[in-house]
Amino acid sequence: MRSGAARLLMIEIAGYQILTKLHESTNSRVYRGVRESDHLPIIIKVLKKDYPTVEEITRYQFEYKITKSLNLEGVVKAYSLEQYQNTLLIVFEDIGGESLAKILSSTHLSLEVFLKLAIKLTEALSQLHNFNIIHKDINLYNIIWNRKTDHVKLIDFGICTEVSREKPSFNSWNLLEGTLGYISPEQTGRMNRSLDYRTDFYSLGATFYQMLTNQLPFTTKDPLELIHYHIAKEVVPPHLINQEIPRIISAIVMKLLAKNAENRYQTAWGIHADLERCLVQLNSSNQISYFPLGEHDISERFQITEKIYGRQQEIEILKTAFAKIAEFEAEQIIIKENNNDLLSLSNPSINTQTQIGFVLISGYSGIGKSALVQEIYKPLTQKQSYFIAGKFAQYQRDIPYFAIVQAFEELIFQLLTESETKLQQWRTKIMASLGSNAQVIIQVLPVLEHLIGNQPEIPALPAIEAENRFNLVFQKFIKVFNQPKHPLVMFLDDLQWADAASLKLIHSLITTGEPQNLLLIGAYRDNEVNATHPLRLMVNELENAGIAVNDVFLSPLRLPDINQLLADTLKCSPNVTQSLADLVQLKTGGNPFFINEFLNTLYSENLVKFNFEVGSWQWSIEEIQSKEITDNIVELLVGKIKN
Repeated sequence: MRSGAARLLMIEIAGYQILTKLHESTNSRVYRGVRESDHLPIIIKVLKKDYPTVEEITRYQFEYKITKSLNLEGVVKAYSLEQYQNTLLIVFEDIGGESLAKILSSTHLSLEVFLKLAIKLTEALSQLHNFNIIHKDINLYNIIWNRKTDHVKLIDFGICTEVSREKPSFNSWNLLEGTLGYISPEQTGRMNRSLDYRTDFYSLGATFYQMLTNQLPFTTKDPLELIHYHIAKEVVPPHLINQEIPRIISAIVMKLLAKNAENRYQTAWGIHADLERCLVQLNSSNQISYFPLGEHDISERFQITEKIYGRQQEIEILKTAFAKIAEFEAEQIIIKENNNDLLSLSNPSINTQTQIGFVLISGYSGIGKSALVQEIYKPLTQKQSYFIAGKFAQYQRDIPYFAIVQAFEELIFQLLTESETKLQQWRTKIMASLGSNAQVIIQVLPVLEHLIGNQPEIPALPAIEAENRFNLVFQKFIKVFNQPKHPLVMFLDDLQWADAASLKLIHSLITTGEPQNLLLIGAYRDNEVNATHPLRLMVNELENAGIAVNDVFLSPLRLPDINQLLADTLKCSPNVTQSLADLVQLKTGGNPFFINEFLNTLYSENLVKFNFEVGSWQWSIEEIQSKEITDNIVELLVGKIKN
């Protein structure tokens, strides 16, 4: 028989007695109840939509599969995945607790209680990471605490990852995975860094921060501003907000909230050890003295650092090019050369009459052209700019505008995820710009029709006139998305394979008299572009027209940069890695991609290994040299790139 509570909540699930609704989000509802067959207390999470999408169902099935597989003390148990009308529900264990968010809304934690909770949470994360699971959404709402039994459990594994590292993409804020108040800089996709288990440490730091101060590290209602704060703004240390917080605990939280993952704790055990030391001091002397952090934070995980080495001058050129089109005041860049002299460079990559920037980046395959471009993600976020990217393909040269269409498809798909109010604003802007010529763009970019609807047919024209018409209409179209307050950056990779129509359009955009806040960045393999290549001929035309093109050439990494990369990766002094750096340079030619693959090969072959007795990485140059892999590694990697 259905209970009064169930009738009130308008939900009835066969085999279960629903007692109360605990939570309702955009996607789901959560209920507390009892399984009628054995009177077992349970939590039911049901998808909110009557007819969920395939993607939502797949995500729900994934959440159940992961949670069911994790028989861990610190993770809530999943009992079953069941059909409910036209949707799905998951049945979880009920530990009789509440979310930390609800508890902290009416309760202040003592320092001792905070430390005990923090230690339990760190233990739960350690268990999770040992199974190669990254939670990606640690926050007060996803932590359940039973104050009577002192059980603490992590919940909500809907966006977790089963890999050790993934690369987030630069997306609109409403497409990001995670909770914005707790999200790590790299999880925003705007840091040119892969995402690994240390993203959970940042979110844990934001959670600790809120537990101690009753506020998040950053508070703003503007999502893009919040993302920028996570990436670039320094956090106010907790002890400056609440002077009762010991400085050492404040320091632990600040270390967790480091912008770069390399500067955070590297292991859950390292966090646990420092928290445990604080608790021991508090219980023994009722005070906590300062001590060096991370003394037990030694990681046996092999992770090649993702810092950019030897490219500071090139990064500054790109950033200044963006600053110019974003109407920053910077007119020149100051670059510190290796000899410590200061060199002031003008910025020839900007056509100042039209406010269009054009930078070409060249170099061999794997030299780091794409990684260099991604270094401007931070300033892009600060200016709330759009970044779109496309890649020309060797066997798609017969498709006009291949990479340009790819880039704008990505942009339109991002726009389609916005609210109906925003969509209407975009429709109005696009139609005001294109008018009766909207079909010209739809013919090349069909996805635009999803945004602005069906458009009248356009008169047919001969090929050359049709191409000229498209170029003129496209200039108006692209101007919709590049404005002084919100510039547009378009990155086109592998220009050595660009079709003639694309090169002509690029030329048209750069030489137009219309003012546009647009930065075009192109990348190409210089070994595949000779003096008669269409790309080189286009650049010559621009230069003959008085438009300076900044062609940034990326050379192989120098030995000092390789050595620093090795020292940072292997957590030791550059003096220790010097002989290994000599060998790496010899065998890879200083190509960053080759270096990474070579080091991964050394690790997989057990030629670089972690020695637990001494707590450091070890290798033998003689043993590495004796392996055949060092004689053909470059050829092997060239084959990987071609495939």
